[in-house]
Amino acid sequence: MISLACRLAAFPRWRRLLGAQLSVAALLISGCTGTAGDPQGGDGGGLIPGGATGPQVAERSMFPRLTHAQWENTARDLLRLDDRPGLSASFTSDPLGGVFDNNEAALLVTPGLWGDYQRAAEELAAMLTAEPGKLDRIAPADLPDAPEARAQAFVERFGERAFRRPLTEEERGAYLALFDRGKELFEGEDPFVAGVRAALEGFLQSPHFIYRVEVGAGPAEGGLVPLSGHEIATKLAYVLWNTMPSDELLAAAKAGELSTPEGVRAHAEGMLADPRAREVVGAFHRQLYDYEQYHDLNKDQALYPEFVPEMGDDMQREAELFVDHVVFDEEGGLTELLTERTAYVNDHLAAVYGVEGDFSSEFQRVELDEAERSGLLTRLGFLAAKATARQPDSIHRGVFVNLRILCAALPSPPDNATALPPGELATNRERVEAHTGKGTCGASCHGALINPAGFAFERYDAIGKYRTTDNGMPVDSADVYTLGGQPRSFADAVEFSRLLAESSEAHACYAERWIEFAHGRDARAEDEALIAQLGEASRGGASTKELIVRIVSSTSFLARVPAEAP
Repeated sequence: MISLACRLAAFPRWRRLLGAQLSVAALLISGCTGTAGDPQGGDGGGLIPGGATGPQVAERSMFPRLTHAQWENTARDLLRLDDRPGLSASFTSDPLGGVFDNNEAALLVTPGLWGDYQRAAEELAAMLTAEPGKLDRIAPADLPDAPEARAQAFVERFGERAFRRPLTEEERGAYLALFDRGKELFEGEDPFVAGVRAALEGFLQSPHFIYRVEVGAGPAEGGLVPLSGHEIATKLAYVLWNTMPSDELLAAAKAGELSTPEGVRAHAEGMLADPRAREVVGAFHRQLYDYEQYHDLNKDQALYPEFVPEMGDDMQREAELFVDHVVFDEEGGLTELLTERTAYVNDHLAAVYGVEGDFSSEFQRVELDEAERSGLLTRLGFLAAKATARQPDSIHRGVFVNLRILCAALPSPPDNATALPPGELATNRERVEAHTGKGTCGASCHGALINPAGFAFERYDAIGKYRTTDNGMPVDSADVYTLGGQPRSFADAVEFSRLLAESSEAHACYAERWIEFAHGRDARAEDEALIAQLGEASRGGASTKELIVRIVSSTSFLARVPAEAP
């Protein structure tokens, strides 16, 4: 990954901007080898508690790349634009590296993507310097009047925000030389404007902008390297806001306020009160619960005339409002996500839920029937997405619960697995039972894991509407699923959701997913102790926000294992 970033010097535009008299290696080598340091970010000495050792912390990249969404948000905030620039829409797309889009394993810089970054840097620099109003936002009026002092003040101030840390002396000199060359590169422009344009192109193509560099604050302590204050500020900002640190957070890093877990926790709690945190928490649940599958659903209009194409947007919005309500309005967590009956419906959704009242296209808060609904797994989005045009899809409903709610290990389906045939059996459950008993993974997965979890939702048809009969026969949604090492019986999805909310497995899985999201990597053996602690805390009533705060103030978040010598 890093070797590609270190190839910036190979691009003609970069060489032309820097000029032959500058050492490209001097500017880039710190980003490629991890020697940049943090001259004013605190030493991190109080971050690693006594007795902490390396096994608590899994190895991870010291150079995780910004996602395209993070690049957009960072460009907006760094350049103080009103909106995201939108340039990443034409970037080389990233493959999905797991459940979440920030998995570092998938965030490579290919030659094509590097070209995208280069073009975006040039376009943004040209746009910003062509409009005095936009330029004034990043070059404020209090800059010195003398040309050299003015250039130095701009480079230092902007560079600290672009790199999310103060520049080193070497970097400062390199970018000042680049600034000075602007008048040659962009003849006819005001010398200051030309210098800003050249410097912007350089900053926006630097590895220190495109990557989140986590070199550490000094030598290893107890087998771990503490992150610097600026590195922690950056990591906090991208986890909680999905963008660069604010000026206030950078100032806190410089002042040493992030040098202890308690200080980090205090700032994290404040950051969670920011509207940007709601967007991030929403994005976590959107990816975990796969809202994208709510769209472009095909339903048999003869059977379900109330289902209209725009309901995909409605179902996603309902899920978003519900999660936001649970996490931020109620200070709740996984238990509430699985059991709360509060819902947000418009006219389309109310008709399917069977909620009485006057509804329009606007969403209204309602309470659903406690005998029929309980949390996200009994909402229309999940149920309609995990269904065919005519029937509920018990198998995929069961697979989803096992993988996304319980983190259960399911074997891969056999090579000869086939779709559920129409058949002549009376009910959907009977067809599934007959089909999964032959030529599939059998009792080890379908009989014990997939089918019971899927059959819990038999009372919901292909659009998620509650039903008591299937093809004229009473619906059978009762089954047994093993939780906590014990078989647990349930009558329907409401009872099953309650059992899930009481289980250690579901809470540990929720904690594991948050650890993966916060670190931008898959969970590993080193995470098991923290997963267990957070899972029990969640099961005991800890809120989602509390889990997040505990993760970002943990040793595994605030330190890294030493890099191996090449």
